[in-house]
Amino acid sequence: MKTKDNYMPHPIDTSDVELPESLKPLLEMMAKNVHELWAEERLRQGWSYGEKRNDELKQHPCLVAYEELPEEEKVYDRRSSEETLKVILKSGFKIVKA
Repeated sequence: MKTKDNYMPHPIDTSDVELPESLKPLLEMMAKNVHELWAEERLRQGWSYGEKRNDELKQHPCLVAYEELPEEEKVYDRRSSEETLKVILKSGFKIVKA
């Protein structure tokens, strides 16, 4: 795959990191927050809800509560959150609930 200026992404390999069951609620909370931050920024930019995405009219079908998102959209937010947690753990940090 060729990209601009031959950029090749090299994310940290977290395939050897297993998230403990105890972090699953945190993962879901983070996924919801990722969506909330995205939606907040879109609304600030003048976007609104629309049945179909329309960049010209600034309408997007995902400008709904996280709970109302299609499962495939939630999976995207969860994956982002899961990878963040895995990088934290792989870097030697511990996540503990205070």
